[in-house]
Amino acid sequence: MPLPDLYRAYIDCLNRRDWAELGRYVGGDVEHNGRPLGLAGYRDMLIQDFEEIPDLRFRIGLLVCEPPRVAARLLFDCTPKDRFLGLRVDGRRVSFTENVFYEYRDSRIASVWSVIDKAAVEAQIGA
Repeated sequence: MPLPDLYRAYIDCLNRRDWAELGRYVGGDVEHNGRPLGLAGYRDMLIQDFEEIPDLRFRIGLLVCEPPRVAARLLFDCTPKDRFLGLRVDGRRVSFTENVFYEYRDSRIASVWSVIDKAAVEAQIGA
């Protein structure tokens, strides 16, 4: 499967919360921002994100692929229940972006580097 299609299938898997299928897209020894999480730790991180933000949905705003890497700008418009990025959001709707780079190995994500636009959230909640 071409890398852009593989990445879109991964995003679809996240949005369906299909944790049983996550291993099709994410390697067993995946790292996130330099921390070795492994597949179980990565899945736990995502599950926690969805618990803290029940209406979380990943939307691709920009996608650039140069195998074995993918760069994406993800768009979010959601309602965190309590705290988000250390900020007291308390159920207010916020919009923000995430700039994220992935490195693939054997057709699965091996490394993720992610930066979320915290300043956009701060501006919306008056922090």
